[in-house]
Amino acid sequence: MENEQLLKRNINTLRSKAAALPRLPGVYIMKGRDGKVIYVGKSRSLRDRVYQYFHGAHDVKTSRMADSVYDFDFIVCSTEMEALTLENRLIKHHTPKYNIKLKDAKSYPYIKLNYKNEYPNVSMTRTRLSDGAMYFGPYSSTSTVFSVISSLEKTLGLPSCKRKFPADIGKGRPCVNYQIGRCIGLCTGNVTVEEYRKLIDTAAGILKGGTSEAIRSLTEEMYRHSEVMEFEKAAKCRDTIASLKKLGERQTAVSSPDTECDVFGFCPANSTESGHDSISVFYIRSGYIADRDHFLFDDSALTDSESETVPDESELASIITRIYGTREHIPKEILLSFELSESDHTLVSDFLSEKAGRRVTLKTPQRGASKSLCTLAVHDAAQHAENKVTKHKATEKMLGRLAETLRLEVFPERIEAYDISNLGSEHITAGMVVAVDGRFVRSEYRTFSIKSLSAPDDYAAMTETILRRMAHTRESDGNMSAAPDLILLDGGAGHVSVIDNALRENGYYVPVFGMVKDEHHKTRTLVSTEGEIDISHITDVFRFIYSLQEEVHRFTVDRMTKAKRKTLKTSSLEKIEGIGPAKAKRLLSHFKSITAIKKADASELRAVQGISEKDAAAIIKYYENK
Repeated sequence: MENEQLLKRNINTLRSKAAALPRLPGVYIMKGRDGKVIYVGKSRSLRDRVYQYFHGAHDVKTSRMADSVYDFDFIVCSTEMEALTLENRLIKHHTPKYNIKLKDAKSYPYIKLNYKNEYPNVSMTRTRLSDGAMYFGPYSSTSTVFSVISSLEKTLGLPSCKRKFPADIGKGRPCVNYQIGRCIGLCTGNVTVEEYRKLIDTAAGILKGGTSEAIRSLTEEMYRHSEVMEFEKAAKCRDTIASLKKLGERQTAVSSPDTECDVFGFCPANSTESGHDSISVFYIRSGYIADRDHFLFDDSALTDSESETVPDESELASIITRIYGTREHIPKEILLSFELSESDHTLVSDFLSEKAGRRVTLKTPQRGASKSLCTLAVHDAAQHAENKVTKHKATEKMLGRLAETLRLEVFPERIEAYDISNLGSEHITAGMVVAVDGRFVRSEYRTFSIKSLSAPDDYAAMTETILRRMAHTRESDGNMSAAPDLILLDGGAGHVSVIDNALRENGYYVPVFGMVKDEHHKTRTLVSTEGEIDISHITDVFRFIYSLQEEVHRFTVDRMTKAKRKTLKTSSLEKIEGIGPAKAKRLLSHFKSITAIKKADASELRAVQGISEKDAAAIIKYYENK
């Protein structure tokens, strides 16, 4: 009764606060019981929009969010455009529970053409710098990026080796790719800078807009060479054109060759058996699907499962602008399978036009080829949602079998695996990898540096690691506050016994099992305090445990190696007169590598905090003799 009164009193306070808001554009920031931001939204009229949350019936998602609100803030903006931009910024900063979560821009890969080099190369990067290079993307995944790079290399004969040009020209024999005609053989010295640059320009043209423009340009060049009887050059153009046409044939043609647009297909939860809203985005260049993105929404569903319409177009408008906040290229036309309100349609179009530097048109086609593209995108979204759900159900069954095999009392939603790696008594490192609902969550991986031991002791190191980790479960929030349902150790019965006792003595009751390896260093069985458990006959469980053991070992060794490498770099700097551990760390932090430090001049070295003119001179002198 008391809780109901508190809740009622809170709602009345929220209603009064909402009624006092101005009827002006702005952003509202909803907060939960603990003060954390749970939702960020924008509106043309703050008062009308926020007031709605605490009056009347809502769809499932909105009701769940509104029931969780205990307070809210708001920021008045001059225009809707300003509110939209601020909303995107706040969502990225707070990552609220009830906002649609898109991929972090930092994790998107790009293709880089480094035009500053005499011989530009094509590479993958996740960091976009102001370094004079050309960047294309972002792409949906690294596999897409490497597929595109591979196609460019094979089609245009670009070098795929690790040789550095022009330094390696004439050094060593040409590779097999040159022998079979897949590489122009830059290393032979028979290709001029101008010829190579033309190929790179063709690659840039393909990355910008597909193969059509590149084929047109090469055809004109071929005829020019033919007219002046440069038949060898004309033949090279002819062969490249043929390769580009083959590249186009391998792609999926969905429209006419001059079509360049992006297509958004929205599939509501009630349209499939998946029970999830989903969006597919096709990035169409020269009539082909050059790349695609998928977004699947679960707890943050966009629609009520019983509704046939999209009740909140503003959220879809927000998603569109957030997607293009990470993309460099925006086509002139964007097709939508759904309608936006007139104000949101204008707002998004103006936002994208301003970012692109030219007019961008949003359309919801009703017939013809454009309508067919939208339908195709909707079907793709539906298929993606159903595939995800099918995969999730298979994972659930696997975790159920794991729980049954290990006789666990609770379903293992959160599983943590641990390993220890060291080089002698230095750099004793423990790694923790996390799987939630059967999927690796890399953002929650952790490493523990063990500095309390003077000699390697796996049992002591593992005990310290587990107790340090479990201490975080007594915190009120944070990723580490969530207790594991199952702990897996890369070790045998001895490890399990020691850790199980340590946990119980400290008031933690989490099941612990060891992942035992065979003589080939591969997963053999699981072991508990009661003996070994054979999982080899349960294929999906065995495969999952094997992947966990491999992942935790890879992660731990990688972190230990990086720590060792950093120490070696620091210790080499400490050999310089006047450079101690603190200065060495600051130098490495600033320049990132020993190579960069070697190349730095005195003024650049002095820019590092604590590095004097004398220190800079000592560093330069030291590396001059190396």
